[in-house]
Amino acid sequence: MEHGFSWVASIPLLRVLPDQVATSLLVMAVLIIFALWARRGIKRAADPVVPDATLTARTAAEILVESLTALAEGVIGHEGRRYVHLFASFFLFILAANLVGLVPGFAPPTDNFNITFGLGVVSFLAYNFYGVRAHGFSYVRQFLGPVLLLAPLMVIVEGFSHLFRPVSLGIRLFGNMFADHLVLTIFTSLTKVGVPVIFYVLGAFVSLVQALVFTLLSVTYVGLAVSHDH
Repeated sequence: MEHGFSWVASIPLLRVLPDQVATSLLVMAVLIIFALWARRGIKRAADPVVPDATLTARTAAEILVESLTALAEGVIGHEGRRYVHLFASFFLFILAANLVGLVPGFAPPTDNFNITFGLGVVSFLAYNFYGVRAHGFSYVRQFLGPVLLLAPLMVIVEGFSHLFRPVSLGIRLFGNMFADHLVLTIFTSLTKVGVPVIFYVLGAFVSLVQALVFTLLSVTYVGLAVSHDH
């Protein structure tokens, strides 16, 4: 998809990279700055347990961590907090990458399948790693099914099911963000006042929902991988 003017193309060090890669690097830089800012706020607090009176980078980070911790513990159990760093990374990066597409001159990296498939592969590798770490070689039993006689068939079925997960994660995120950005571009080009505001609001909502959906699915996959109830 052609996005027209791009700010990243005007930055010497980034113009040599594909737009989606350059924009992803900018998003990562912004998130790192936000993390350092929030960390500084925690260190400078007189009492880290007492939240700030106003909305700051620290309170925003704490709200995010608490919300994702509650989500992870609700799906996985008490051990879910051990994986919050992964879920928070997914949610923050995808949300920021989605929202940057609402800024004129930027295209969301997540409307490119290479980026979204890469995120799906990271999720796939992560939950399998956590599954092996939690169960050791016994993790393979999850692919055999409850009936030993049907184990050869179940290995094939479960294998394809797991291999399709990164593809489905990538396609779902890519399709929704591609369509959202396309609709926003069309209506913005047709009318400059009034109507685009509605689609910017809808675009922000879609950006949030898609980040949450990807994160929730990743939480579910990790929960299934580390669960002892098989």
